Amino acid sequence: MSEPDPVWPPAPMRTDRLVLREPEARDRPALVELLSSPEVGTYVGGSRPRDAVERELPDPPARRPGLWVVEHDRATIGIVTLDPRDPDRSEPVLAGIGELELGYLFLPASWGRGLATEACRAALRWFDDAHPGEPLSLCTQTANAGSMRVAAKLGFAEVARFEAYGAEQWLGVRRPQRTRRSAAIPPNEPSSVAPSGTKPFRS
Repeated sequence: MSEPDPVWPPAPMRTDRLVLREPEARDRPALVELLSSPEVGTYVGGSRPRDAVERELPDPPARRPGLWVVEHDRATIGIVTLDPRDPDRSEPVLAGIGELELGYLFLPASWGRGLATEACRAALRWFDDAHPGEPLSLCTQTANAGSMRVAAKLGFAEVARFEAYGAEQWLGVRRPQRTRRSAAIPPNEPSSVAPSGTKPFRS
């Protein structure tokens, strides 16, 4: 299964505090901020110049399968993605880790309140319904301790570490039969795991 789902989009998904939905024109300013933020870019290959993001980000932002915008109190705070694993990444070839990968990026103002975990859990519930029994992977830098803790809370277990993009990477897999417990993110920890590829809003 190399695409998130042949039937897309799902209806907007609501949690206690969040809405996950397709991008809209009103999201563009927040998405420009997200993709050009130095803090967000720390562990995902660096931020991009704001003027370049302004030029290249479609208006309205492009919609595609596997991309949700995350809204909190009517404000856009980040994205969650389910994408095919990056073919250009020099990760080890492993069986049984699935073809899709979870990614997320959140604005720094939303960090430390458990919002990334809450949003990703909603996406994982959708994934389990759409692809019952399928594993899912997640990749982050080992230096990104906050996102590694989020991965553990979501039920991802380490399967490999490898060098890519000039840093050690952590590869985890989530198998749906595992029991996952809810937990909050400790304050001020970064909420970013790079979506596969480099253009999360490609058309």
